[in-house]
Amino acid sequence: MTSTVSPMSTPSADDTDPVAARHRPGPCPVPAQDRGPVGDIAVRVPYPDLLAFVTQVLSARGLPADRAGSAAEALCHGDLTGFTSHGVTNLTRLYLPLLDSGRCDPRAEPRVVADRGASVLLDARRALGLWAAAEAMDLAVERARRYGVGMVSVRGATHFGCAGHHALRAVRHHMVGLVTANCGRQRIVRPVGGRVPMLGTNPLALAAPAGDRPPFVLDMATTVAPTGRVRAAARAGQSVPAGWLQDDDGAPVTDPAAFDRGQAHLRWLGGDPDTGAYKGFGLGLLVEVLSALVPGAGTGPREETAEPAGPDDDIGFFMLAVAPGCLRPEAEFRADAADVFGALLGCPPVRADEPVRYPGWPEDARSRERRAHGVPLEPALHREMLDLARSSGIGFPEPVRPTGAGSPA
Repeated sequence: MTSTVSPMSTPSADDTDPVAARHRPGPCPVPAQDRGPVGDIAVRVPYPDLLAFVTQVLSARGLPADRAGSAAEALCHGDLTGFTSHGVTNLTRLYLPLLDSGRCDPRAEPRVVADRGASVLLDARRALGLWAAAEAMDLAVERARRYGVGMVSVRGATHFGCAGHHALRAVRHHMVGLVTANCGRQRIVRPVGGRVPMLGTNPLALAAPAGDRPPFVLDMATTVAPTGRVRAAARAGQSVPAGWLQDDDGAPVTDPAAFDRGQAHLRWLGGDPDTGAYKGFGLGLLVEVLSALVPGAGTGPREETAEPAGPDDDIGFFMLAVAPGCLRPEAEFRADAADVFGALLGCPPVRADEPVRYPGWPEDARSRERRAHGVPLEPALHREMLDLARSSGIGFPEPVRPTGAGSPA
C-alpha cells in the first residue's frame, strides 16, 4: 500500500481526561526544580507562550503548523511533568540538529506499509518522532475503538521525546496505552557481562485511567537512568549517584562527564546480575523485539561493532491502545480503576508526611501547578532559549512576574 496517513485531530492540550482533571484531589506542590544546580532561581514562563514559541521554531524549520504544534506539545511535556532531560533542553541539542542535518524530513508523510484492521505497519520516512508518534497512537486509538485493540508499528522514525506523553493520548479516550521505542542503530548499553555496547536505553511507557484521580503513567528507560539525565548532570557540574554508571571493570563511576569520554557506561535496571540486571537487560530486549523486529526498524545488536555509538536513525515504535469498554461496560472498568488507585493512595504510609503515591500522580500535580504558575527553566537554559529566539527572529515569552511572598516564581 502506498497511501499516506493524514494528521489526526489533536485533543485538548491537557494530557488527560479534562473532565476527570477538574476533580483530581491533592496539592500542586512547587517542585524542587525551581532552583538550579548552584542554588540559582529558575525563570518561569507561561506554558501557552512556551508552547507557542517552540511551535514557531519548528514551523520555521519547515514543519506544517499542526504537526509543529503537536511536536511542541510532546517536547514541552517534559518540562511540565519534571522530565526536564526530555524537555525543551533538547530543542537545540537534538531536534534542530536532526532537522538541519537532513537526518529528519520536516515534510515527511508516513506511508502505510500494511493494514490488517486492528494492526497497522507504518514507515515514518524520517519524520520527526515528536509528532509521528502522536499520530501513530491516535491511529491505534481509532482502531481500538473499532476492534477493542489497536496496534500501530512504526519504522523509519526519529526520537519522540517522553514515551509517557504518547501513552497518555490513549487515556484521553478512557483506554490503556502502551508505548515502546528502541534507539535505532544506536548502541550505548552493553549486554550483561559484555564489553561491547549493543542496545539503546530502550524506553517504555504504560498509561491507564484511574477514575477521577491522576492517570497511572509508568514512563521509564530500561537502564537505571536515561542518557539525558547523565548529560544534564554533566552540564550542571554535578555528580550522579553510584549505580548509574560503571567502568570497564564494573567499578562505580559518579562523574557523568566520563560517559561521553568513553570511560563509563550505563547500567541496566537491577544493577548487578545477582540483584536483577537481567531484568533490565531483558526489558531492553523486549523493547527491541516490539519496536525494531516487529516493524523492521534499525536494530542495535549486530555482529559488526566497529562504531559502538552509532546514529539513532531508523528508530522503531510500538503503539498499543486497549479499549476495555469494548470488552465490558466502560463504567465498570472506570469504577474498578478508581477503586484500585484509590486504594493505593489510601495505603497507610510509613511516614505521615510522605503519603503513598503511584507513578503519574506527582507528574500530574506538577503539570497542573506549572500550567497555572508557569514552567521553570534553569537560568542557563533560559539564556539558551533567548539566544535561539534572537537568532530565529522569534520573540521569547516574558517571565512570569512574582506575585509576592510565596510566589512560585
